[in-house]
Amino acid sequence: MLKKITVLMPIVLISAGITGCSGTKPQQVKSTVAPKQIVKVPTVAETETEVEQVVYEKRSPKRNIRKATNQRSYNNSVSPFSRKLSSAALQRLQSRVRYDGSYVKIAYPWGDVPANIGVCTDVVIRSYRKLGIDLQKEVHKDMTTAFNSYPNPRKWGLSRPDTNIDHRRVYNLRKFFQRKGAALPITRNPRDYKPGDLVTWMVGPDLPHIGMVVDRPSRADPNRMMIVHNIAQGPQMEDVLFRFPITGHYRYTSAHVGNSPQTYYASNKAQPRRNQMTHAQLVQAANLLGTGTQSRAAQATPQTVAAAPRVLSNAQLMESVVSLNSANGPVVKAKNGNVKLAKLSNDQINALLIK
Repeated sequence: MLKKITVLMPIVLISAGITGCSGTKPQQVKSTVAPKQIVKVPTVAETETEVEQVVYEKRSPKRNIRKATNQRSYNNSVSPFSRKLSSAALQRLQSRVRYDGSYVKIAYPWGDVPANIGVCTDVVIRSYRKLGIDLQKEVHKDMTTAFNSYPNPRKWGLSRPDTNIDHRRVYNLRKFFQRKGAALPITRNPRDYKPGDLVTWMVGPDLPHIGMVVDRPSRADPNRMMIVHNIAQGPQMEDVLFRFPITGHYRYTSAHVGNSPQTYYASNKAQPRRNQMTHAQLVQAANLLGTGTQSRAAQATPQTVAAAPRVLSNAQLMESVVSLNSANGPVVKAKNGNVKLAKLSNDQINALLIK
């Protein structure tokens, strides 16, 4: 019996040892697998965080590209003429010009002051001449047909156009662009002011200014274009579109050249030239015909009448003009057919006469 026990003891011990190892092995596997799973979870989270950062960095340049695309589409709406005019204005930045607005006698047409002097209007005039448009000639032609529509008589006391200075005055250019149909609305939207446009401001109580919009965006706002102008320091490019009160916005192109608006003065084209009278003779005839006692021969040759002219009232001058029209044909035409001459002053009535 003892021998049997001694023989069975090693077998029992071996089996117990095997059972103990098999019991500990699952515990060790569980403990090792679990930590590995815990370590993998933060690793996945970190990789996801890195992917989000990369995507965010890729989106930032796309926003800038979208803005640049909008800017190009905005510039594409500019006509080729306006682009060339903008380039001509930018070329003015290369010239050295001293601000000098003194009166200078110049040639006509294509006359210009010395190249080393100029004012704000000279930047505009010289830019247009690069494209073959002479504002000196165009302004003078329009002023000869409608001189009283310009501010010369009441502002500077001039009695006739002056090719030396008329086109170099901001007030005259504003009236000229308006009469040619080049005026645009004045807004606070910077996208309404495109390269090649002209803008006028009032920088002082009675100090007008003019400049040209060029194809150079502002750093503060890409939708706002820069201005090339001369404001006492020679031609320069600045972001001054809304710095001063705007008084005019114009887009004068080659299509406006030769665009003559309806004038206030009209003559009877069927009447022979030898029967036409000068303005001075017409005013003298109107004064002499105020009483209605002169004959038709006196109307035709008022200089032979011995009666001295006298000052007439508006009603008498109106009757004189009416009687003169009936004698020598229609030689005067009002802007509006319903205008009543009796309500006008003598100067306004004289403005309606043929010049």
